[in-house]
Amino acid sequence: MHKLPFQLLISRTSLATGQQTITCKELLRDVPGNRQVYDALWDGREVIVKLFSHKVHAKRHFKREWRGLTILNQRQLSAPEPLFYGTTEDSSRALVMEKISESDTADDIFYQTEDVGKRLELMILVSKQLAQQHRKGVLQADMHLGNFLLQGDRVYMTDPGQMHFYAGELDRYKSLAQLALLACYFSDSDTKSAKILLREYGDARQWELGEADESYFEKQLIVQRKKTIRRGLKKALRASKRNIQVKSQTFFAVFSRDFCQDAESADLIRQIDTLMEKGRVLKDGNTCLVSRVTWNGKDVVIKKYKYKGFFHSLRHTIKGSRARRSWLNAQRLGMLSINTPTPLAFIERRRGRFILCSYFIAKFTDAPSLYTVLKSEDTTESQRLEVVGKVKELIGRLGRYKITHGDLKHTNIFVAGDSLILTDLDAMKVHKSNCAYRRGQARDMDRFEKYGQRYLAAENKI
Repeated sequence: MHKLPFQLLISRTSLATGQQTITCKELLRDVPGNRQVYDALWDGREVIVKLFSHKVHAKRHFKREWRGLTILNQRQLSAPEPLFYGTTEDSSRALVMEKISESDTADDIFYQTEDVGKRLELMILVSKQLAQQHRKGVLQADMHLGNFLLQGDRVYMTDPGQMHFYAGELDRYKSLAQLALLACYFSDSDTKSAKILLREYGDARQWELGEADESYFEKQLIVQRKKTIRRGLKKALRASKRNIQVKSQTFFAVFSRDFCQDAESADLIRQIDTLMEKGRVLKDGNTCLVSRVTWNGKDVVIKKYKYKGFFHSLRHTIKGSRARRSWLNAQRLGMLSINTPTPLAFIERRRGRFILCSYFIAKFTDAPSLYTVLKSEDTTESQRLEVVGKVKELIGRLGRYKITHGDLKHTNIFVAGDSLILTDLDAMKVHKSNCAYRRGQARDMDRFEKYGQRYLAAENKI
């Protein structure tokens, strides 16, 4: 990796011959062994440079990107202008394009605000650009908000290497399936925003939307959300904009960047057992140790899943550590907008290929458990019934995706104001069939009813 800023010499193989000098100022994205994206200067002009360095696929990836940018501009869609391409001194393929100044990705804007109205306004803008894109026969195979740039109210399309181009307009099925993928950014309980997005998109396409369209769109919301979650879970195990991956011969770990940076993560791994011993131990059982600790001013809970012998280690090496499952299940619930303590990291200690023990770290949640709320003399009967109703709604939301908790007892649900927070996720499962889900749900309910007493009876045992 070059030290920034640096000079990049590109032998031009498009538009004209000769060498061009690019000053790379800032690394915007790095996919090791594949590509790097730089903010740069060319002849006094601000540009973006993409370097494709894969030993086998660089030429194909670069050609696809150049072709995509060219077609987008030919079809008069808002996209960066392709300037030129060529080869660098180390034989990487370089593509130079216009920089859209004073712009932000729709993804950054969406997550920088929690205002539902502003988020909806943003999504309507993007949906109208998507409608224009579909009307001109363009389908983005890797469709997410990070591939849209906003400059004021103007929306630009990026990442053309992942686009498919058709001679005519996209049909309703392809179009609505992609709109559903965009609508997955809303909570699955926010059906109102999803319907508004559908209506705005239909107006932009000048469509009369009927019941069949709405039904198809609703089904696609579930289908596309499942696909989005699968992609998100893969991303949650590697280095990304939000996470860092740390590994050596003796451990493998993933940390949220908001929680730890590289040097801090190595330090935490070294002293994690000492920290847990000095912290406030919440549970010390046969299987796990739970301790509340402070790390860099952050109040966190660390759960250590203990080593219990060779065969126990072998089983969790094959099917994944409990800490890894907790991390992935917390990410899954987050993508479904179901509250759970914020996941911060998971760590696996290894000997060779075998996992010895693992740790899951989450933000401390200062809220009473459902058990405490239902038992409290300060809780009125109507409040108890209201809380149990919310539990019913939560189980229903999980059921839409065939998810069972695996240990659904009252101490694993926190009550934070009007919200429920689900915790202890290492036994959570996503079932492939309705039959398996019903069996899992029955086990969940048997477990839950043991703590339900008369309050569950009032709701017909949920």
